[in-house]
Amino acid sequence: MNRRQLLGAGATLVASGAWAQTSNMGLPEAPIATDAKTQKPLVPQSGPDYNPVVTLNGWTLPYRMNGNIKEFHLVAEPVERELAEGMIAYLWGYNGQSIGPTIEAVEGDRVRIFVTNKLPEHTTVHWHGMILPSGMDGVGGLSQKHIPPGKTFVYEFDLVKSGTFMYHPHADEMVQMAMGMMGLFIVHPKNPAFMRVDRDFCFLLNAYDIDPGTYMPRVMQMTDFNLWTWNSRVFPGIDPLVVNKGDRVRVRVGNLTMTNHPIHMHGYDFEVTGTDGGWVRPEARWPEVSIDIPVGAMRAYEFDAKYPGDWAIHCHKSHHTMNAMGHDVPTFIGADKSRLTKLIQKHQPEYMPMGTAGMADMGEMSMEIPANTVPMMTGWGPHGPIEMGGMFSVVKVREGIAADDYADPGWYENPPGTEAYEWTGPVPDPVISDSGETVLTPNPAAMRRP
Repeated sequence: MNRRQLLGAGATLVASGAWAQTSNMGLPEAPIATDAKTQKPLVPQSGPDYNPVVTLNGWTLPYRMNGNIKEFHLVAEPVERELAEGMIAYLWGYNGQSIGPTIEAVEGDRVRIFVTNKLPEHTTVHWHGMILPSGMDGVGGLSQKHIPPGKTFVYEFDLVKSGTFMYHPHADEMVQMAMGMMGLFIVHPKNPAFMRVDRDFCFLLNAYDIDPGTYMPRVMQMTDFNLWTWNSRVFPGIDPLVVNKGDRVRVRVGNLTMTNHPIHMHGYDFEVTGTDGGWVRPEARWPEVSIDIPVGAMRAYEFDAKYPGDWAIHCHKSHHTMNAMGHDVPTFIGADKSRLTKLIQKHQPEYMPMGTAGMADMGEMSMEIPANTVPMMTGWGPHGPIEMGGMFSVVKVREGIAADDYADPGWYENPPGTEAYEWTGPVPDPVISDSGETVLTPNPAAMRRP
């Protein structure tokens, strides 16, 4: 028996009204995905036209039409997620992955979403930020009964406004969200010309506390997470955002961690065009190079891809761009460990001291690390170690990228004369001013050499 037959035979539709409307077709397919690579956008085959989103290291959930209703099928279940090469996490998610698949529809659509629970405990789904009937809001015990293990519930509502929304449990929320249960819900404008862009990326900010060498998150952690992720991936496992020069680009970011994240993109300024409440009118938009994403909120920003290159995009909280091993390392800057190193190496020849002159050498080391973890600082670029982790990726702007091409184009080659270089000429002695005043044009008579 395949998965579709199993779900069709064993699931119970609790919402009796929905069952009366759908029993003639049975449950819709519940596709799964296990590949952690970014999948191509799901282009609409019928209905209103829209430009589909690209979910970083994720995918979009297919739907079927039942009359004029779009039907989706989410399966809440334990999953294995590769956070980066060499590290697997045992999480909970939807349809084979954490985060779950992105749901896409159009303003004015009526959607029917089947949710099958294959977790060991009950769950619900809350449609974060959406306007809908109270009984469809997904708060267990308040707006609905919980979905018991092995059962299927149905959510059905009209999409009354476009924008970027999220979904996540509102049952044992601390545990289930700490285990990775969340996803994005994109509602495109009814008018395809409204807020049209050429490339539309989206990702969720989430975090885990997984000790090096282990697989399961510590779900009772409140503040000191050690793996800061985008769509349950850490750098260098986060795919680049590939853009054609001249494209109008939108980036949608939702935050379901327990702290804010200032997302900074190099090389560009951009306009903030969307919040949880809806689209920002043109006269109310503001320019930024960093945008702070509050807890439980989303922001969308847009830019015109004028400048080719490889441009970093990352959270600007420095400890959010490192991986798990860096969170318990003491500070040894300035310490002389030479004698201690010789003593230790008599018994442990492969011992390597670190941290006495900063931590940059971690980016170049190939020291042995615990199984199932990733280095604190990692990733290699065309000029050496990138020395990053966690919430970091690259926006790759190139000429000649086809509209449906999101494959990594490789590293950018800086044109001659546009790359920082080493100065090999004479270096003048430093000069010191005797005056406490700022001197814009130094007067040689007022200067002395040390």
